[in-house]
Amino acid sequence: MTDRNPWNGNWPVRLYERVRERGYSSLTAFAEARPTASLVSLAEELGPDDIAGVQVLRAMVDEAERTHRLTRLVRAQLVRELTEYLPSGWPVDLNDDTREDVAIARGQWSAYTPEVFRERVMKAGSALMAMPPPPGWRPLNSEDDLLRTLLPDDPA
Repeated sequence: MTDRNPWNGNWPVRLYERVRERGYSSLTAFAEARPTASLVSLAEELGPDDIAGVQVLRAMVDEAERTHRLTRLVRAQLVRELTEYLPSGWPVDLNDDTREDVAIARGQWSAYTPEVFRERVMKAGSALMAMPPPPGWRPLNSEDDLLRTLLPDDPA
């Protein structure tokens, strides 16, 4: 990153201009086309010098709230965290090292979760630990069957 500050100027306008330049009508569509990319990777693709991952997250939460797709966003963020911290998928054995990786992924997921979802995320994370998925499980997007079981969409 150069010495440009991502918070200078009207960053939401800048972010959405970049999204449209890449042929997407929304930040959600842009992110869903890259379901395993981290928030930092998404930001770097949109503007390595003047877009930050936290700005991408903030705008994605705003979009999800407006479109009533917050549950899907929360699942998508777990996909991103699991991809980063468990790139080979769910561990075969939860030893001290792999348990730490799982804990970091869960902690990051919780940290990036809107407050209204924190309790549901904590319960889903506990369920993952109580009944772990098969070794190697690695969700590729927010529509993964296990993720939808852990965090089903809210009824319309």
